[in-house]
Amino acid sequence: MKKVLLYNIMDDEEIVIKEWLKAHPDVAVDSNKVTLNPDTVDLAKGYDGISTEQDNLIDDPIVYQKLHEFGIKQITLRITGYDTINLDLATQNQLKVTNIPAYSPRSVSEMVLAQTMWLLRHLHVAQNREQSYNFTWEGLQAREIHDLTVGIIGAGKIGSEVARVFKALGATVIAADPVHRPELNSILDYVDHETVYKEADIVTTHTPLLESTYHLFDENVFKKMKPSAIFINASRGGVVDTPALIAALQNHEITAAGLDTIEGEANIFSDDFSEKPFENDYLKTVLELPNAIITPHIGFYTDNAIRNMVNISMKDMLTIIAGGTSEHELN
Repeated sequence: MKKVLLYNIMDDEEIVIKEWLKAHPDVAVDSNKVTLNPDTVDLAKGYDGISTEQDNLIDDPIVYQKLHEFGIKQITLRITGYDTINLDLATQNQLKVTNIPAYSPRSVSEMVLAQTMWLLRHLHVAQNREQSYNFTWEGLQAREIHDLTVGIIGAGKIGSEVARVFKALGATVIAADPVHRPELNSILDYVDHETVYKEADIVTTHTPLLESTYHLFDENVFKKMKPSAIFINASRGGVVDTPALIAALQNHEITAAGLDTIEGEANIFSDDFSEKPFENDYLKTVLELPNAIITPHIGFYTDNAIRNMVNISMKDMLTIIAGGTSEHELN
């Protein structure tokens, strides 16, 4: 019987795991509520495989060395982002790393639509006014989505689903991506980054966080956008230079931003700070801005996504344990 350990499991995942086990009685699954790090890596001893879902970086060589010593062949991520893993250290220790490229592209695309419409229809302004029983219309006139251009940076599995959603609503959709997929030609027009920045009324990013995309959206990029543009980030916080975004919002270089992620969110999102100290100056500032809304990285968080996170990661983990190859290997 194979024995695997799931680090940092959510309550919702536990429910799906119980269902998964009914169809896989030959696998023993244990779980915990801690992240994989130098202090917790020893918990993996005696297991055939491990999986984790976390935001904090695993950069200490000892973690990878010990996993290799324990006879583990892989690190399976139950998330899309893999910037938490040092792929070089994993490779040096014969550890195959897998992620879930898209546990539910539709879930993220619907979040992008929700944030866009919330900002486009000035619902954040109306809600704030109504707290003081102010029901005036001034400043609430909106634009209609079918009259606008949506610009997508990164038209992969998630970005292309975002394109389909907005195209269905009648918007003009343009996208910048190094890979041009012919099946998307009826949905979007491929352009360069500069064209997206200058022409799009709504700019949404769906790129992974890599060295080449770190602070991709900086002061210069925001200055190229329309003053009326709405910016959406439902990818990774580090893709955006947060002080530059804050300045662009404060100086009205863009009109609004919807964020489902932000730099420094690790150990903050999914926690409750209502009765304990809260330290993230970027997030504090964004929360105070009248032209920004933020959600705690829940774009993925739907029933279908949780089910896929578990099912895909378990399949990948068992495949590699058995000596096979997963299509989701990153190194």
